[in-house]
Amino acid sequence: FEYVYFARPDSAIAGLEVYQSRIEMGRQLAREHKIEADMVVPVPDSGNYAALGYSLESDIPYQMAFVRNHYVGRSFLQPTQTSRSLNVRVKLNLVSGLVEGKKVIIVDDSIVRGTTSQSRIRTLKEAGAKEVHVLISCPPHRYSCVYGIDFPDRNKLLATKFNIKEIEQHLGADSVGYLSENGLVQSTNQPKENFCMACYNGEYPVSYNPMIGKDIIERRKFEVQSFGDLIDKEKSQSKLI
Repeated sequence: FEYVYFARPDSAIAGLEVYQSRIEMGRQLAREHKIEADMVVPVPDSGNYAALGYSLESDIPYQMAFVRNHYVGRSFLQPTQTSRSLNVRVKLNLVSGLVEGKKVIIVDDSIVRGTTSQSRIRTLKEAGAKEVHVLISCPPHRYSCVYGIDFPDRNKLLATKFNIKEIEQHLGADSVGYLSENGLVQSTNQPKENFCMACYNGEYPVSYNPMIGKDIIERRKFEVQSFGDLIDKEKSQSKLI
């Protein structure tokens, strides 16, 4: 996930600049998912380079139709659904005139709960987009991370709950496509053995005690709920002032 999302695009891992690997992810997406469209639109910022790669490989124009508020954080890390939905609404604004009557491909780094994707698709359709196709520059997240990445419980991951057709219906997209595991690995110029792919395929490279993992998850739930209760309390108090 470092190549896909966490690493800065101007950094290098094992001698390969991250922005180059992300462009190659986009090129690989174009090889795996051929779609007729009028434009390729990134979900900024982590979708920027993969969308550019898709555009270069497919010859479909690249358009920055979403404008990001850089003072808003990652939505899937927010403690409650209410805060996640609010985060999404203020995070990205659409240049509506670019998409009206157009077939649009949006490229993002991942889908975790689907909060961001669902909101963006609705925004595009309301702005008059004729079709909205969603492409993701990594495989589906189907398993929780027990090594410290703050993913939700497995039963809250969109790709665990639904198959592709159901994901399309849930998000309101005309199509949804993910980069394959092989495509992701090829984009890094490294062997698969160098990576942890557990959140994609459930193959955990280091054994762990499920009870310890369960305890960590339960404590995380408590901490998140406590933080959410604190936010709700502060909101209630602010209304009284």
